Amino acid sequence: MIKLPDNFETFDEKRKKGFIELMKEKEKGKKVVGIFCTYTPVELILAAGAVSVSLCGNSELGISEAEAILPKTLCPLIKSSFGLAISDKCPYFYFSDMILAETTCDGKKKMYELLNEIKPVHVMHLPQGQNGPLAVLAWKEQIKQTAKYIGDFFNTEITEEKLHNAIVERNRIRKAKLKAYEVTKLVPSPVSGYELSSVIEATDFHFTDDDIVEYLESKTKEFLSMYKPQDSNKKRRPRLMLTGCPHTGVRDKIINKVEALGADIVVLDSCAGPRTQRMLVDETKDPYEALAEKYLKINCSVMTPNDGRFEDMKSIIEEYKVDGVIEMVLFACHTFAIEAHKTKKYISEELGLPYIRINTDFSSSDSAQIQTRLEAFLEMIS
Repeated sequence: MIKLPDNFETFDEKRKKGFIELMKEKEKGKKVVGIFCTYTPVELILAAGAVSVSLCGNSELGISEAEAILPKTLCPLIKSSFGLAISDKCPYFYFSDMILAETTCDGKKKMYELLNEIKPVHVMHLPQGQNGPLAVLAWKEQIKQTAKYIGDFFNTEITEEKLHNAIVERNRIRKAKLKAYEVTKLVPSPVSGYELSSVIEATDFHFTDDDIVEYLESKTKEFLSMYKPQDSNKKRRPRLMLTGCPHTGVRDKIINKVEALGADIVVLDSCAGPRTQRMLVDETKDPYEALAEKYLKINCSVMTPNDGRFEDMKSIIEEYKVDGVIEMVLFACHTFAIEAHKTKKYISEELGLPYIRINTDFSSSDSAQIQTRLEAFLEMIS
């Protein structure tokens, strides 16, 4: 009999909902694979008849438990992910049959070794660059090996037909997410960046492709119905891009704060944002080759060089009519911290836009300081 963790009653309503909804899927006999990153080819999981779930790692919860084992100086996202897993506070890890991980940073790949002591973890070895002559071939081989591992683990065969069908389905979700993101191209934006990011995150509570697409299409329609073109004649609120590290853990103290101060976050430029959703998997090619090409095009600071991120940034800034850029860097995220030097130079000098960098973690201790800096930044833009 499937049961909830012993500490279930201590969770907030949102976390309880995650546990209950995923438990329903487990009771139907569904297999669950936990994932951490957008580099993970989720089509492999779908082709195996399993459900992919994004694992928790965006709050202070679990960090104290993690710091009993991991260094306190480690990235908060890694500490949160590990702490929530070992304390049974993450519904998705709790109900996962296996974890599909990737070597995007040194801290994560060493943390995976510890997670493997709790649940089976398969690690995909990501090339460190996108442009080498063997990069795509190496990644394609990793995808093939992973398909075999997942197939063996769940005692099923991932055929090319199943994989092709999974590619079509996930492309459908990408298109639905992109349409939701693109609502903020309207001036003025009919939806706040805070609400939009909450809607995208809420897709984690939907465990079939049809449910995800239906939910996104419904919310997109709702957002478009809220658009008031006559408001474009009023004084325009500054339109900002939030770039850098994954933002869900700082949504309240950055996104919500910016919008309360009179600006709009119209682009969430993360690895799960519009620049990645608009990259579809080629449905006409060999599925393994198509997956390798698509996922290797994701422009993250872990890649060296990572010039594609700036090319994407320029086009998105133009499409969304961005007036300024906020870059959020989590403490100890070395790749984004180092690349932020190039981001500032590119935004400020080449594009001529205001730029601010905020270094932070998931705690609320620096909220007042961040608000002061944001107030000064918005005053400069206005």
